[in-house]
Amino acid sequence: KARDYVLAAKALGASNSRIIFRHIIPNTISVIVTYAPFAVSGGIVALTSLDYLGFGLAPPTPSWGELLQQAWTHMDSWWIGASVIGAMTITLVAVTFIGEAVREAFDPKLYTTYE
Repeated sequence: KARDYVLAAKALGASNSRIIFRHIIPNTISVIVTYAPFAVSGGIVALTSLDYLGFGLAPPTPSWGELLQQAWTHMDSWWIGASVIGAMTITLVAVTFIGEAVREAFDPKLYTTYE
């Protein structure tokens, strides 16, 4: 509440709900949207790592970690590991790019000009 735009809105007589919905939330969405793709990517990598080590999902449940473990036990079938690594790479890059695009769409500083 100590930002200049909040103080300016208070000086103009805006109510607390108007300050929250018109000034604070639009300026915090870009921070939340910036953090979210990295949290999702970290969760995917953590789940895959735990599944590979045997601490993740139950064995009948298919997962990337389980497929990597099967690729490790069957080294002659290299395409199993390559397909999992390729799918993970594409998914993680897509999540990151989508998050970046959403962040740019919601960034209020991108379209604000001061004279």
